[in-house]
Amino acid sequence: MEQHFQLSDTEFEYQFDRCILSPTYFTHEAHLRLAWIMIKKYGMERAEKRIQIKLLQFVEAAGARDKYNTTLTLAAMKAVHHFMLKLNVNSFSDFINEFPRLKYNFKELMACHYGFDIYNSKKAKDHYLKPDLLPFD
Repeated sequence: MEQHFQLSDTEFEYQFDRCILSPTYFTHEAHLRLAWIMIKKYGMERAEKRIQIKLLQFVEAAGARDKYNTTLTLAAMKAVHHFMLKLNVNSFSDFINEFPRLKYNFKELMACHYGFDIYNSKKAKDHYLKPDLLPFD
């Protein structure tokens, strides 16, 4: 079990929001959990705006600004939202167990939507690029 599960959803978001969450806790799965929490709490539109602001603050505080990617952040939000519409569960643990593809095959999932490298593109890091293959819901 990953370290971020030691924290409740409330404590996880609180620590992330204040940039006091240990960067070692903020794995790919934790990023998906944050998306899930924010979508549930704020709705998709507000969550998309909020996660960009808060994630930028977090990576700045962690000295990892170069790791931030706008396209990847919003694409992850859209993917999480897509799967949330398929099943309403009360815990992220249940959610990720139901949709392990988000955790284990995320790059493959993104390759269904993007025919170009969103991971290393400067343009994708700085601006949201819409999928060129398959749009998100």
